[in-house]
Amino acid sequence: SATSGLIYCHIRIVLFSTFHLYFWKFAFAHLRYSVLEESIPGTIIGNVIKDLGLDIKNLHGRGLRVISGSKQQLLQVNHKTGALFVNEIIDREALCDKDKACLISIKIAIENPLEMHQVEIEIIDINDNSPAFQEKKKTLDISELTPAGSRFTLQGAYDPDSGVNSLKLYRLNQNDYFNLDVEERSKKNKIPVLVLQKPFDREEKERHDFLLTAYDGGDPPRSGDLNITVIVGDVNDNVPVFDKQVYSVTLEENVAVGTLVLKVDASDLDEGSNGDIIYSFENSIPDEVSEIFQLDMHTGQITVNGAIDFEEKELYELDVKATDRGQVPMSSICTVLIKIIDKNDNAPLIEVTSFSSSVFEDAKPGTVVGLISITDLDSGANSKLTCQSSDHMPFELKPSHQQNLYSLITNSRLDRESESQYNITITAKDFGQPSLTSYKTVLVNVLDVNDNSPKFLQDPYVFYIEENNTPGTSILAVSAVDADTNENALITYALDKNEAVEKPVVPFLSINSDNGQVICFTSFDFEELKSFTFSVVAKDSGVPPLSTTITVTVFILDQNDNPPVIVFPFTTNGTAVVEETVPRNVKAGYLVTRIRAYDADVGYNACPPGSTIITVSSTDPDLGENGQVTYALMEETSQGVPVSTLVSVNSATGDIRSVQSFDYEQVKTFHFNVIAKDGGSPSLNGNVTVHVYILDVNDNAPVMLPSFANGGEHRSESIPYSAEAGYLVNRIRAYDADAGYNALLSHYIIEDSVTGLFGINRNTGEIRTKRLLREEDSKQQELVIEVKDNGEPALSTTTTLTVLVVDTASEPLSDFRQPSRKEDNFSSFNLYLLISIVVVSVIFLTTLFAFILIKCHKRDDSYHSYGTHIVSSYPDGTLVNLQKQRYDTCLTADRGSDILLFNTVPNGELVINGTGSF
Repeated sequence: SATSGLIYCHIRIVLFSTFHLYFWKFAFAHLRYSVLEESIPGTIIGNVIKDLGLDIKNLHGRGLRVISGSKQQLLQVNHKTGALFVNEIIDREALCDKDKACLISIKIAIENPLEMHQVEIEIIDINDNSPAFQEKKKTLDISELTPAGSRFTLQGAYDPDSGVNSLKLYRLNQNDYFNLDVEERSKKNKIPVLVLQKPFDREEKERHDFLLTAYDGGDPPRSGDLNITVIVGDVNDNVPVFDKQVYSVTLEENVAVGTLVLKVDASDLDEGSNGDIIYSFENSIPDEVSEIFQLDMHTGQITVNGAIDFEEKELYELDVKATDRGQVPMSSICTVLIKIIDKNDNAPLIEVTSFSSSVFEDAKPGTVVGLISITDLDSGANSKLTCQSSDHMPFELKPSHQQNLYSLITNSRLDRESESQYNITITAKDFGQPSLTSYKTVLVNVLDVNDNSPKFLQDPYVFYIEENNTPGTSILAVSAVDADTNENALITYALDKNEAVEKPVVPFLSINSDNGQVICFTSFDFEELKSFTFSVVAKDSGVPPLSTTITVTVFILDQNDNPPVIVFPFTTNGTAVVEETVPRNVKAGYLVTRIRAYDADVGYNACPPGSTIITVSSTDPDLGENGQVTYALMEETSQGVPVSTLVSVNSATGDIRSVQSFDYEQVKTFHFNVIAKDGGSPSLNGNVTVHVYILDVNDNAPVMLPSFANGGEHRSESIPYSAEAGYLVNRIRAYDADAGYNALLSHYIIEDSVTGLFGINRNTGEIRTKRLLREEDSKQQELVIEVKDNGEPALSTTTTLTVLVVDTASEPLSDFRQPSRKEDNFSSFNLYLLISIVVVSVIFLTTLFAFILIKCHKRDDSYHSYGTHIVSSYPDGTLVNLQKQRYDTCLTADRGSDILLFNTVPNGELVINGTGSF
């Protein structure tokens, strides 16, 4: 007990350790007492000697000291009685934060032997402070247009007492205009808000006075008043509105002056000066807070203006007011909560040891790449660590038996073609408050193994070549790519040896193993061979090598190398003689006889000299209207496209014309039916099927593959200074959407900053050094590469390659030898192009093979008929042609004029291109 109030005592004695060293004895106990604040000096709190169980008689020779750790000696111990008493008046509000338990810690040291005891004294709050407003008077400017329900936030009262003695409620004097609402923005922050019940009338009364009283919860309660004056104004009727009523942010201690804490933002729907907002701290902000934080009146940015110390204050509450520039300014208030975070000032240290920067893509899961050691200079919880690696990667960290030591291992299969490099981020995190994190990035290169077979650019390949070709020349070229790199991507081409016996043409073919050009050592004859197929094998240079086989289909195009042969009348020694009788009174147009002839060639080559070749013709032996023939297209579609959008027919003459320009890369063939009707009653008709084959022209320039820059762009490569002659710098990869010679590509260096240093293989596109590098050679070489096709006229594309000479081979190598993911894989454009080529080729080949089978069947029948059935004249009557006939034609891709067609003759088919040549 004490004269100033009730004293609470709580004793907790814990013996932690006892040891003897040079006759010293050390003991430790923990006592806890309570005392009311403002207790007068001399107030006894408790007897520490008695509570520690010590004998007061033994203290005279031992000595007793009180260690407070503070300059103020708020508490003392009577050495004679052992009583702990108040030495100076204790003000809890000046000593501790209002919302936390207020504890004073002292240590009592007793010597001979040494004993150290911890004593905690809790300071109990009393209601010795009244709630108070920072301002005694508050003036509000409110427009008479302000509607009912509008809210006006006032400054909150502050009571330094805690617990029940702190601020509890507000009361507003009775009035007709305002109701009082209280916003609890935090446990200790109660903000009064005036809610307008009805608008003011400035003409009736311009000034109104109100009284706001704040009460605490003490017994008896204390209170403080705020006089509120309302000045009724006009026009400015929109209050600034914060986007948040309460802003919350965390801030580390010891941050530099000028650090941005946060930015408050308010908006005002008014225009002009009524909508311009000025930010300021409320007057209730203590001076020490305004010295630590600075508010920009124009931007609303709150920055650090002084030293931030977590030990002094953990939480700052700032009331920020937004006021517009109206003639009658309007304002609103928001609360900013700034939580100070204690600083853990030593980050973990990551050390990578026994690290291998490269791993083969076929490495098994669990392969060790490196060892990771983590250390932290802090102690306790701040030195406890956890470590992890980047997510979504085929690598993981595996902890070892030794603390803070990890193994970086693979956890799944690798694929260099999908990802050739991995930047793995190692993250080490301690358990301090706040936790600190360190990062270290290690680069792992995935080395290539030969796990990808070569892929041809087209599947299958289809080529058209003219008969009577020159033996020993190139007739076509195939090209393949390999997603691997270096030797694993070096492709050689060969013919399938197993076809040498099965296919008679194959022994006459040879292929360039480097560039895929096929050379033929024989001359083809269309009349003997119209098409053939063979297989090409593309094999890489890996160990073991991988290969892919592709089928190449070659169609022989006809040349006019056969003269017409007269079938009727019969010829003897090249002369045909026939006699026909003609009645004396015949009319003009009387049919005397019909000459029949055939030509082994097809298309324009089979046209008799001087004949009209732009007409589908039909004859009818009938006379008059029964013999008048008209032509029309049958209503149908070809490959899903209406025939009428492709061609038109002259009903009187049979002339067939194209109605659009064709593109070989989109449409390679189509067919349609023409019907011929006579004028008789009933009308008789016959029809013919016309097949049109589009021939390629050189209308597509070469295109660089994604593994190299497109034309006009730049690409960089690096080569070591020690590179020998023949060193592979890069390989140009390109393709051409055309076919045949139009797609046969050649490569050239058209501009070289150092003449004679680099050379390019015309066929393969490989760029190699031609000699050793010299000191006078520039460290940066510029090469302009041209890729040209063999069409007439030839088309080309260019690109620029920058070659950088590096001092050591450890510096970055060429992207060609270490391709990125984009270079290793086809782009989506190439994938769609490949699918389109495959689909079109399959449809074309299916149609062509069916066409050849039908023609072969008809040819056999026609040859048989020549030997037995030759009609020399036509009987009277009506000829009904119920047998379907067929027309074939070929057009160049840019053909926009008439389609020229002829009726088929025995053992022949018409294949023309509109100009009479291929």
